[in-house]
Amino acid sequence: MAIQLIINKEFGLAKNENPWQGSFIIEELTDLVEEAVLEEFLRLDRRGGVLGAMETGYQRGKIQDESLYYEHKKHTGELPIIGVNTFINPNASEADYEIELARSTEEEKQTQIRNLQEFLTRNKSEAPSALERLKQTARNGGNIFAELMETVRHASLGQITQALYEVGGQYRRNM
Repeated sequence: MAIQLIINKEFGLAKNENPWQGSFIIEELTDLVEEAVLEEFLRLDRRGGVLGAMETGYQRGKIQDESLYYEHKKHTGELPIIGVNTFINPNASEADYEIELARSTEEEKQTQIRNLQEFLTRNKSEAPSALERLKQTARNGGNIFAELMETVRHASLGQITQALYEVGGQYRRNM
């Protein structure tokens, strides 16, 4: 039932007689998406490519603007979302929607810390060379993912993150 509601209200494809078999609607939607993507690439290009746009904060600003636009449409009901702003149970109370957060116990936290310390101790001799190989791969423009798959066997996430920061720096938004 929910799938049918989503197809009818959110996608709107049921308003077309035959949306799947090479119909106009699918071709038109594909063309619209391709055109929008090309326009966005051109906007990035006019700003000096991805790095130029990043320096001016274009991507982050665009994401924030689009998020605000999406939230506005969702809250006004212009953008129907099943179960969020459409087909909501009128008899439901706020208590029905409360979510209980799962928190780890102190014992679970200490177990994880102990496991990390044991991992670091166990890999004390292999970690420096694995991290150095990762840094070298990043400097040389190699396949970082393949090297990461090997590095995680000997180094923690914190060690890996620090090593990559040393090579590439850390992104900071211009304020």
